[in-house]
Amino acid sequence: MANKARAKTAEQAEAEAVSALLPAGLRDVLPPRAEWEAQASETLLAAFTRQGYARVKPPLIEFEETLLAGSGQDLAGQMFRVMDPVSQRMMGLRTDITLQVARIAASRLKPAKRPLRLCYAGQVLRVRGTQLRPERQFAQAGVELIGSGALAADLEVALLAAGAVASLGVPHLSLDITQPLLAPAIMAAHGLEPRQAKAARRALDRKDAAELKATAGPATEQLLKLLQLAGPARAALDGLKALKLSAEAAAIVADLDRLVAGVAQAAPDLLVTLDPGEFRGFEYHSGISFTLFARNVRGELGRGGRYVTPAGETATGFTLYLDSVMRGLPAQPAPQLLYLPFGTPHDQAADLRSQGHATWAALEDEGDAAKAAKAAGCSAWWDGRAIRPV
Repeated sequence: MANKARAKTAEQAEAEAVSALLPAGLRDVLPPRAEWEAQASETLLAAFTRQGYARVKPPLIEFEETLLAGSGQDLAGQMFRVMDPVSQRMMGLRTDITLQVARIAASRLKPAKRPLRLCYAGQVLRVRGTQLRPERQFAQAGVELIGSGALAADLEVALLAAGAVASLGVPHLSLDITQPLLAPAIMAAHGLEPRQAKAARRALDRKDAAELKATAGPATEQLLKLLQLAGPARAALDGLKALKLSAEAAAIVADLDRLVAGVAQAAPDLLVTLDPGEFRGFEYHSGISFTLFARNVRGELGRGGRYVTPAGETATGFTLYLDSVMRGLPAQPAPQLLYLPFGTPHDQAADLRSQGHATWAALEDEGDAAKAAKAAGCSAWWDGRAIRPV
């Protein structure tokens, strides 16, 4: 009990020390976590590039009007702004990388053949954190497939998101699919007026069946079904196909059915759920969208889906949040270091490193090499001829 109390006090002291040095929501990432996060980012990028996505690297800061184009307005309140002393124009620090990739596609890569596959990884900064993600600076990694409206593009991107995260070792993944155009199609088919449709949309977002009954008029029965059917994708689709939907809504459900079948065939162990009435957080999406979860992580690992770029191109993509992804990884082993006594020949040290050993080289003679290795936190030491355990 006393040990727990001491540990808690130490944690509190560290948190207080950090808060005195850094603004709220910002933190130093220390060894070995910084190395693990960098390795995770490179593993994700390797998964993206193996599937034909070319890496781009947008700047951290650019003119605010390009960052606020189209759906970028949704994050306007989260953007840090500064005046560029050179151009005398306002600049913004990026809050998301997706729109920067869309700008690159529409300008520098405009002549490139479509569909254009691009991937990225980098830091973003926001004015405020959220309850689930209090960090204001965090790393993103993702892909954008620009210039195709084919269902195959949605399937490719959804499978890539799940497969890339699985390649890191995150267990118990689930893909939660939605289609933010389904509810509006149902409302339009039943002739809901704009004010009535807005109220029904709000009720769906709140998962409030009572409010939905009071606002949705002739669309009530089918919209209530959207709430009730949220769950395993196959069962949800069977329920949706049993409804007497308009041609537009039925076509949307048919696309969902084909997507879910494609995911099940390619990744039979991936848990797939469907929330046909979900809209919140997908306001700028124009088609099938998804969120990636892991059973042992609170909140989402990433999200993606179909959208239209500011240049008017159909695109689909996803963004992974590295801080959340890292929380889903199994416990990492402590780094194993090999102690090299002072005077170890350079060629010997280079040979040991080429064999994969991470080394701790003494910069002066510390006497007993075994004791010095233990004090340095090394697991073994080099005696000039062989590796000796500490």
